[in-house]
Amino acid sequence: MTIDAIRFKSFNNVIDTLKCVGEQHLNIHTVTTGDIFEIDLEKNTLYPLLHINPENVTVSVNTRTFNFQLFVMDLVEPHESNEQEVMSDCLEIMNDIIAIYKHGEILYGFNDVAGEEQRYFIDNDFTIEPFTERFDHAVTGWVMSFAITIENELNSCIVPIDNTTICVK
Repeated sequence: MTIDAIRFKSFNNVIDTLKCVGEQHLNIHTVTTGDIFEIDLEKNTLYPLLHINPENVTVSVNTRTFNFQLFVMDLVEPHESNEQEVMSDCLEIMNDIIAIYKHGEILYGFNDVAGEEQRYFIDNDFTIEPFTERFDHAVTGWVMSFAITIENELNSCIVPIDNTTICVK
């Protein structure tokens, strides 16, 4: 694998890495992606659930920033007797995701070998908003905007294009 293959990430890499973080977290039992209306709230879903909702991508000369909404939710008892506990547990999972992207070895190695330095960058401050009864009376949790920045190479020399035609009209 070349250094550039390690260095420059695609949408697939970013999503797959975020899904892997959720799947490796011992307190998350289901990870889903897609529009928020695609969240599976069926009774056979294993909770807690992490849902990754892609929102947009900002492209600049040297970076691409992928913006997501992350939802962490769990089931609440019918009389909401465990709602505070569910909210506390889901908030800790959100905090864990931030910590992994800030300092987690699961995303990169700490060797001095070229290519093993950090490739995913996030902000320092996050607002995490609670929700209850947003999707269904049976779940509660938290949602946050989560931006992941990666290096970007705007290099027209590697674009798969036929350069034999000049496109100035």
